[in-house]
Amino acid sequence: MDEVKQLVTDIKNRNLKPIYFLMGEEPYYIDKISDFIEDNVLTEEERGFNQMVLYGRDVSVEDIVGNAKRFPMMAEYQVVIIKEAQDLSRTIEKLASYAENPQPTTVLVVNYKYKKIDKRKALYKAIKKTGVVYESKKLYENQVADWIRRVLSPKGYSITPKAAQMLVEFLGTDLSKINNELEKLQIILPKDSQITPEHIEENIGISKDFNNFELRKAIGERNAIKAYRIVNYFADNPKDNPMVVTVSLLFNFFSQLLHFHGLNDKSPRNVASALKVNPYFVNEYITAARNYPMKKVSTVVATLRTFDVKSKGVGANAVSQGDLLRELLSIILN
Repeated sequence: MDEVKQLVTDIKNRNLKPIYFLMGEEPYYIDKISDFIEDNVLTEEERGFNQMVLYGRDVSVEDIVGNAKRFPMMAEYQVVIIKEAQDLSRTIEKLASYAENPQPTTVLVVNYKYKKIDKRKALYKAIKKTGVVYESKKLYENQVADWIRRVLSPKGYSITPKAAQMLVEFLGTDLSKINNELEKLQIILPKDSQITPEHIEENIGISKDFNNFELRKAIGERNAIKAYRIVNYFADNPKDNPMVVTVSLLFNFFSQLLHFHGLNDKSPRNVASALKVNPYFVNEYITAARNYPMKKVSTVVATLRTFDVKSKGVGANAVSQGDLLRELLSIILN
């Protein structure tokens, strides 16, 4: 995120590079940087003659080079943006000769999503000398809640840990989807608001009481009544609460609990650091560890592996998702 801010600052200050090669598994920042260049390098009047957007599936590397070598018309720069450039992965190395001596009045932006170029080869080395190579890495699930807070803070909003966790559990690590939902909330809520689970439930449709976050908490507390109530809700709404996601999240929770049992230093700060969780949730692990000794946790982890296979239809075709979840819960709580 800091690297992106620096790139944006440089572009605002007209410290432009002839090539921006944007690559990596997370498309969110690739789109953000590319869109910022598209909207800000040229004036509206200059764009008509000096800005073009091409798509990897429709052009060759030779076409890109030909367009990049043109001179701008009545402007200081021309901007050439290549979207979906990963479609040129077999021939993208041919761009190396241009990258070694790029047209200084062209800003060439290459959006190379979900893939990376080989850092040992000529293209990467050439662009590093003359332009910018930005690698957009996928965030781990435990990093996304912090990302949400960092995105909201400059805009004058905050979010409770539970609300952030609800978004992560419902939307996963797809930053574009999460950002879209955050933007909806920012339209509805005044600045300086704190986004709460109630806001998430009312405006995004994620139940604050019936979700995997609350199920995990209920299981950790051995609150059987609450856990079965949530599982029954999941059984009645299987499309919104797929079992494969529930099993995966519970597997991660009990795997972390196994790690917790192995820690010598169980102070809240060390637990948060070792398990890579928000300090707000540390007490959940402390409570769960009291309720589930290490031997029981090991058994639950093995059980969850079995049910992960069943949730994908292997050996359990005739059993409903609800019945599988109830069976799983019975094994965990007993």
